[in-house]
Amino acid sequence: MGLPGGPDDSASPSTAPDDLRQLADHDARHRTFAGGAGPLVALDTGGDGERGTVLMVPGYTGSKEDFAPLLRPLCTAGYRVVALDQRGQFESPGPDDPARYSVAELGDDVLAVARELPAGAHLVGHSFGGLVGRAAVLAAPSLFGSLTLLGSGPSRLVGPRAELLGHLSPLLDAGGVPLVHETLEQLAMTDPRAQAVPAPTRAFLARRFLATSAAGLRGMADAMTGEPDRVAELAATGVPVLVAHGVADDAWTPAAQADMARRLGARYEVVAGSVHSPAIENPSRTLEVLLDFWESVPVSSGRAGDEAEVLR
Repeated sequence: MGLPGGPDDSASPSTAPDDLRQLADHDARHRTFAGGAGPLVALDTGGDGERGTVLMVPGYTGSKEDFAPLLRPLCTAGYRVVALDQRGQFESPGPDDPARYSVAELGDDVLAVARELPAGAHLVGHSFGGLVGRAAVLAAPSLFGSLTLLGSGPSRLVGPRAELLGHLSPLLDAGGVPLVHETLEQLAMTDPRAQAVPAPTRAFLARRFLATSAAGLRGMADAMTGEPDRVAELAATGVPVLVAHGVADDAWTPAAQADMARRLGARYEVVAGSVHSPAIENPSRTLEVLLDFWESVPVSSGRAGDEAEVLR
């Protein structure tokens, strides 16, 4: 989720001031997958992926570029990586009906992409993308080798960020996506962390946000603030899970995520030098955490197409 939170000086992102973050160099190519409501655009590093395949799902107002600093290092480490724009995000068009952005439908999009990849993919969901990734795993656990919940939570979002989402609908009614962007920019510029983001990256973030579907903003906000607790269901799948978050996460609280990891019996990691977006705020440590987790996961023997669908 790319919405700003309240200023928090307890963690300074580890990226250098001139780090381009979402614009980090990589060799991935654009690829389009068929989703349930239209094409889904992704960055795909390609290759054999001799150590496995990784599917990455961004959070609310995010995009595939939120994983850009990880793409080249993961490819070098022997993984094929596919980072996705969800429907309505940046380069993936979306329907005009907010109801088409439910966690269930977005999870089905992830399943559609996963079925075109080698079985046993490691699924990574950031923030709201973690809720979506969880839905995909619950629907077809044998498709995935593992699930990483990165800055995500056990259930609906609460607290300051949820309160901020409550103001979106009136802003959209009054001035559409441009007014929402203008308002969030004004809020973000009160945060020294946002002020430190390089100008080229800020320009990209503006272009990305303005390309976001208004219906998607409404529908995903509703989905994120209405999601039930499904931790017990996820634990019952037996899919290995990593719960990781920034040391000063300002969306789902670190305490809530630590408790979720305990209930899941999952590996738990706190990423220093990061807030809510470890992949861009401390990519080197995030990379270490992911690689160490995946090395501990048994190789999946499942085959795409024969998974047992779980009725929702």
